[in-house]
Amino acid sequence: MKPSRNKLLSLFVSYLTFSFLAISFNTHAEPNSKTFATITTSMGSIKLELFKDKAPATVDNFIQYAESGYYGGTIFHRVIPSFMVQGGGFDMNFIKKSTKDPVINEANPFVPNRRGTIAMARTSAPDSATSQFFINVIDNNSLNKTRTKPGYTVFGKVVEGMIVADQISNVKTGVQNRMRDVPMTPIMIQSVTINYAPEKLTKKPVIQKPEPQAKK
Repeated sequence: MKPSRNKLLSLFVSYLTFSFLAISFNTHAEPNSKTFATITTSMGSIKLELFKDKAPATVDNFIQYAESGYYGGTIFHRVIPSFMVQGGGFDMNFIKKSTKDPVINEANPFVPNRRGTIAMARTSAPDSATSQFFINVIDNNSLNKTRTKPGYTVFGKVVEGMIVADQISNVKTGVQNRMRDVPMTPIMIQSVTINYAPEKLTKKPVIQKPEPQAKK
């Protein structure tokens, strides 16, 4: 009887120890903190992964504009094939929308303007970016940060719908409202929505009682 009870007790203690470790592991597991954005346009949707760890101020700025509904009804107003597509600042009547204060330039030489990345548009002043952004349709090394150039802040990449950006870059353009490279047929940004990857759910394990062993 005693050997059987000791064995049963040992198995039960081992099971409780395993269960405790499993609960501890699940509780401290790092959540998936990726942030995504979907740009819905009149030519299709483009899904982005945002680089919150590489350009936090820029991503926060973009999210604020997106979640306020700012981008709805704006257009891609500057489109250059084999270069980039730019939007997020003018409405359908080419009226420039009012913006918040500029965001600091977070251009990083280790986060280059490669094909499929999204970056902030700005004036010649490095810290002048507000709402406008562009998607690189080729590797634009001339836009990267160097020792002598401030560069353009890359804050995300296209994960779905790059074909839409390519199609936008190849539309017919002309001069409108004294602006060059404007699509002759307006390409509207219908919305920009933000999606946060779901965190890992912590489930309480069901602790099953060990089956009693048959008495010998």
